Amino acid sequence: MLDFIYYPVSGILWVWHKIFGAIPFLGPDSGVTWALSVVFLVFTLRAVLYKPFVKQVRTTRQMQELQPQIKALQKKYSGDRQRQAVEMQKLQKEHGFNPIMGCLPVLAQAPVFIGLFHVLRSFNRTGTGFGQLGMSVEANANTPNYFFSVEDVQSFLSARLFGAPISAWITMPKEQLDAFAAYGPIPTVLNIAVVAVPLMVIASIATHFNSRASVGRQSPEAAANPQSAIMNKLALWVFPLGVLVGGPFLPIAILLYWVSNNIWTYGQQHIVFRRIDQEEEEKKQAAIARRADNAPKPGARPDLTKKKKSATATDGSSSDPEIIEGDVSDQPSGDGSASKPKPGARPQSNRGKSPKRKRR
Repeated sequence: MLDFIYYPVSGILWVWHKIFGAIPFLGPDSGVTWALSVVFLVFTLRAVLYKPFVKQVRTTRQMQELQPQIKALQKKYSGDRQRQAVEMQKLQKEHGFNPIMGCLPVLAQAPVFIGLFHVLRSFNRTGTGFGQLGMSVEANANTPNYFFSVEDVQSFLSARLFGAPISAWITMPKEQLDAFAAYGPIPTVLNIAVVAVPLMVIASIATHFNSRASVGRQSPEAAANPQSAIMNKLALWVFPLGVLVGGPFLPIAILLYWVSNNIWTYGQQHIVFRRIDQEEEEKKQAAIARRADNAPKPGARPDLTKKKKSATATDGSSSDPEIIEGDVSDQPSGDGSASKPKPGARPQSNRGKSPKRKRR
């Protein structure tokens, strides 16, 4: 049913096995060859998802910056979910981000994890548990596994990493361990634990430090959010503890996947964070430079004409000198009465009119 996942995953693993198997001092049957094939399968996936990861980081940062506006919309339209969703979409469109991009890298890795787990377990199909076929040792060794031929399956069964098959796990049933008998010594629980336990510890510590780096990049507003606080505690403590608890039930190859994935994530997020911080610092310096260019130079007199014009436009008065003609005394005073003439001065009621001559 999930062959569209199993075949690509097995195909990438097959390519890397052929590449490392061609190295003279390794060979196709080496446990190191198979371990490197798993590690570089992870690196291939993460390289493909590099751009979505950068988009995820930018989206997360934008959501943290817009958290006050998001909370304001949620409070304003708390009684109208439909209007709230419309306004949230407008906000997202205005700032050009998509929350789905924040989950894309994680969602893309989940099918690969499932596919790798199934392909690795399918090298040994002698078990009778959930999803197992209950094959005999001979039938299992002579049945291809997706992209892997019969010779590749037998090579995998004979490979050992410090004495342990990479498809084995600590709690593996004895009848499944017996399937390795024809291709080398039967591994013991101690052989498997010697390899698996250090990988479990490294994977748990790496998970914690990756989560710690992500939490440290959160804004104070986002960290104060109760939901974010719960998720931060889960990421910092519960998920790493889950690796330790679930490690005995996971094949060594899956633990290799977990360790290499965390190592890649640790290096990648530091590179991406440094790059984004540098871009934001350059934008900040460019904005400061623009403000400095627009500001008056030291010692230069400010241009007052612009201030006068703006002040005139504000109070509604006119600067046309022709309008400000005439004597102020012609205008009524503030209390509505005409201005009084000065002592000894003739009344100016007929100002501007020619006086009439008296007839003799």
